[in-house]
Amino acid sequence: MAEVLGLGVTHYPPLSGTNDNLTRVFQRALADPQLPEALRDPANWPAEARAEWASDEGQQAGRRHREALVAQFAKARQALDAFNPDVVVIWGDDQYENFREDIVPPYSVLAYDDLTVRPWEHSAESNVMGDHNVWNEPKDHEIRVRGHREAAKHFTSALLEQDIDVSYAYKPLHHPGFPHAFLNTILYLDYERQGFDYPVVAFPLNCYGRRVISYQGNISALGDVRELDPPSPSPARVMQVGAAVARAAAASPWRVALIASSSWSHSFLVESTHHLFPDTAADQRLYRALVDGDLDVWRSTSLAQAEAAGQQELLNWWALLGAMSELSRTTPTWSEFVGSHLFVSDKVFAAYQP
Repeated sequence: MAEVLGLGVTHYPPLSGTNDNLTRVFQRALADPQLPEALRDPANWPAEARAEWASDEGQQAGRRHREALVAQFAKARQALDAFNPDVVVIWGDDQYENFREDIVPPYSVLAYDDLTVRPWEHSAESNVMGDHNVWNEPKDHEIRVRGHREAAKHFTSALLEQDIDVSYAYKPLHHPGFPHAFLNTILYLDYERQGFDYPVVAFPLNCYGRRVISYQGNISALGDVRELDPPSPSPARVMQVGAAVARAAAASPWRVALIASSSWSHSFLVESTHHLFPDTAADQRLYRALVDGDLDVWRSTSLAQAEAAGQQELLNWWALLGAMSELSRTTPTWSEFVGSHLFVSDKVFAAYQP
């Protein structure tokens, strides 16, 4: 039986930018003409949001938030290096990047060979900070992302044999490289720029479902009502997919790292907070269940509940928890909840080590 490592991280786009951009999404929501006037006054915000805003409009809090995220990525990278995988499978979302009007699969395997990617040149196609990145890398900076077509074909075949009707691709469709969920994960796991030489198999999930074409998987203003698309696969179904991937990994000849990449509740998807704040209560409920190993809470959460809480991207974590449950690892080796009211989303990091 092959060894499998499970990791949960975030691909929070502003982390690739500079500190002066960390509140840009919040500032945009604050300026929305349809925001209730009372919510423009910090006195009417949650205490945690007021503390982050402070007297400098979140500048110091933003630096602390970055430091916390970088520290957790260093811990995740340490676990990855100690495991030394033969292949890294990343569950992430495609926000109208590679998949568009011509096809939107519920989930798929990108069986790519090696790719040469220009993160900042392709920033228009990927949700990254292209103009001023934190590493001061030029527009034409290139990184090589190693592929593992053999492993990708193995996972695709194994899932199809388990009646999981997954699609696959040998080359990009609309995006010239990797969508931001996968690219940012690689960039952040190499935050210190020591190199990332592990072969990668990207496993996109249609997390944005009803909003993936109608809203192009992106931020919208209050009152911007559009005709919605068909839904995402349900959390319970995604857990089944994750379990099937775990079985395929365990039966493979490789050491496999399975990574779920997403932030949790996204403020710009939460109608109950008028797009200002994430649904931290919903996140904390699922985080407590994660720490306690109560996966029934995760299995019983409906897609409608997840969407109401702005947790669309959390489907990537549902896949990870399905995989870890299949391997009888119900509680993480370590985890950390990095909460935030002003910086789009709460972020969680976790490791399930063999």
